[in-house]
Order: sequence, then C-alpha cells, then structure tokens
Amino acid sequence: MKRLEWFVARRYLSSRRRGRRLLSLSTFIAIGGVAVGVMALMVVIAVMTGLQRDLQEKILSMTAHIQVTEAGSSFRMGNWRELKERIEQMPHVISVAPWVNPNVVVTRTATYAAPGQIYGIAPELSRVPISAVEDSLASAGISLGEPGAEYDCTADPPAIALGRRLASRLAVLPGDTVIVGSFERLSFGALGNIQPAWCRFVVEGTISTGMYEYDNLNMYARIEAVQSLLRIPADTISMLAVNIDDPWNSDEIARQIRDELGFPYETYDWKSLNSSLFSALALEKLAMTVILSLIIIVAAFNIVSMLTMVVSDKTREIGILKSMGMTDGTVLRIFMLQGLTIGAVGTLIGGLCGWLLIVAVDRFGLVQIPAEVYFIDRLPVALDPLDILLIAAVSMVIAFGATIYPALQAARLLPVDAIRGE
Repeated sequence: MKRLEWFVARRYLSSRRRGRRLLSLSTFIAIGGVAVGVMALMVVIAVMTGLQRDLQEKILSMTAHIQVTEAGSSFRMGNWRELKERIEQMPHVISVAPWVNPNVVVTRTATYAAPGQIYGIAPELSRVPISAVEDSLASAGISLGEPGAEYDCTADPPAIALGRRLASRLAVLPGDTVIVGSFERLSFGALGNIQPAWCRFVVEGTISTGMYEYDNLNMYARIEAVQSLLRIPADTISMLAVNIDDPWNSDEIARQIRDELGFPYETYDWKSLNSSLFSALALEKLAMTVILSLIIIVAAFNIVSMLTMVVSDKTREIGILKSMGMTDGTVLRIFMLQGLTIGAVGTLIGGLCGWLLIVAVDRFGLVQIPAEVYFIDRLPVALDPLDILLIAAVSMVIAFGATIYPALQAARLLPVDAIRGE
C-alpha cells in the first residue's frame, strides 16, 4: 500500500503531458519558494552566528576574562601582590596580571588630540599571557622597555605602541613623539588652573587586533611608565586581570573570587562587561529568524494552493480510487506525501545553495561592512549544525502543516459525489 501511495503522489506532482515525468510548473514554484526561504534563513543565521562568535573570540583574545577592582578607591588598588597570590591559588585560575589602564587623550601636535585608553602591562608577572597583545608586540618586534625600569616622562620618554587606526588618525610613525594626558590625576597650576597629568612617549610601533574599537583607541606601554604618567607608586594599580581555563564559566569564577577576597573588592567578567553588545546581537538574530521564516510560510501557502488545485483537478480520479477500495487514510497520506516531498526537496536545494553561498562569503570575503558600527571590517559566517537542523525541521513542519487542509479535503470526498461532480 505504501508503494501505491508514493506512486500516486508522484504522478500528481508530475506534468500532465504524456511521456514526460517532469514536475509540473506549480510544483516547481512551490519547491522554489521553500528553497529560497531556507537559503535566506540559513545564510542570515550563519552571518549572525559568525558575527557573534568572531566578536567573542576577539574580545576574549584582547581582554581579561575577569577584572578585579577595589570599590571606592578612585579606580586604584593597593597591596596587589598579596591579592594576586591569593587569586592564583584558586581553582580554574591560570593567569593573573596587574593592569594600569586610565582613559587618556593623546596628541602629536597642539592642534588635534584623540581620546584613547592606555594599558600599562607587565607580561613577565603572569604565568601565561593575559591577552594576545604580548604576541602581537613580539611579532611586530616592539619592545616597550625593561621590567622594573624607572621612567622620566620629560627627560627620557618611555616607549609606547599604538593601535593602527589611532596612529593613522594622529599621523604618527615609529620614532615620533606623542604627548599622553590623563584627567585621572589633576593638579593645580600657580594661577589656580587645573592641569592634567601628562607624559611624553616615543612611538615604537603599531599593532592591529582586527577589532576596530581596540585599534582606534588602545595604546600599550610598560606598567611602570603608566604609573609614572599618573604619578602613583609602584604598589598601586588599576585592576588585576584574571584568565581562567573556561571563559564561559567566568560569571561563576568571578563570584567565587569576590567571595574569597571579600569587601571592598569587586569582580567583573567579560560577559557582563559586554552584555549589551551580545544581547543586541541575540535580539537581532531572533528578529531576523522570525522575519525570514515568513518566506517559508509564504511558500507554504503555495503548497496549499497547489494541493487544493490538485484535489479539484483530480476529483474524479480520487472518487474512482475510493470506489475501488482506497481508504480515506490512504488518500490523506497521498496528499501529505506530496507536501512533504515538496518540503524535503525545497529544503535540500535551499540548504545546498545556502551552504555554497556561505562558503563563498567566508572564503573570499565578498561582503565588507562598516567597522565603526560592527567593530569588524568583514562579514564573518559560521555554520552551526544545530541551527541547520532547526531550520530544516522548521521548514518540514511548515510544509507538513500546509498539507493538512487539502489532504483532509481530498480524504472527505465521497466516491459517488466525486464521480458525479466530474
């Protein structure tokens, strides 16, 4: 009986012309609608997933998983060496390093000053590098100075590395001198005017992280040089940067560190610091999924209209088959098989075309995007097997739902009325 159901369903999907087994035009249209919907949904979901993953990877490679600060201390932390040792003894912690990272302004001339953030780093004080900055500096052949050296911001300017886009905005080259000023350490002049802390730096080179925001704002120098800029002692830093073995468990480890250290110390993990960005991406992904699913729903209406026309066109044949003993359930399954075949073929074709388009975009970088909006300059894509299965399942469910009305309409035909009506 199953072979009979499939045989009849296949005949109803094919062209009326004798001697041809091609699909009818209406079947082609229905399959095409499903394929376009699946392809569009697959590509957009891959883009949103790729964008989210790319941002996560770059954020994790350039920032600490957890930041430990001291509350109510004007973003200053003292006695950090003892705290560092305590945190390093905790489970899942793989690296701890001191950071001094004030917001600053930097200028080469008196006519233009750019905002930025300078990171005072000490790579030798952590068991493994906290971020990819150390590798970027090493690969670029940039040396920021010797550990523990004393710096004089006026007589002997320390070395500094600038983000590539920031250096381009300032029109500076390696060997140029820039002035970095910070309003986190203000003083009063002889006339009572407010003066920021400032320091001259020599540009040793530029680095590129691939993140527009970082390359446009960040600068890197030895921690002693930034302490000299802020005029703070060597035992005072801005925060402790902590990396753990599983970044996705950062919220739980951050809570454990906060409980271990107690008041007045606070912890912030990378997910909470970037929660607004990832929430916006998740919401956009959901919205695009819902919107593009409407394409598949529109294609489902094509399936409904096509099967309804088949029922109207094949009324007499259905009546004859039922008079010969075919049951209502068999007729129901025949028309459901038609709808499921359209859905399966459309999903397969759409999935294949979507996959080819995704591979082309990923391999050849076909789409460029504004980096100042999305933090990256090219469109990343990523295929998640779970997303593919979900898209295929949604497509098949919608296609199956489209068969219910015409299939019930065909199954309810009475043989006598069907033959007489024809």
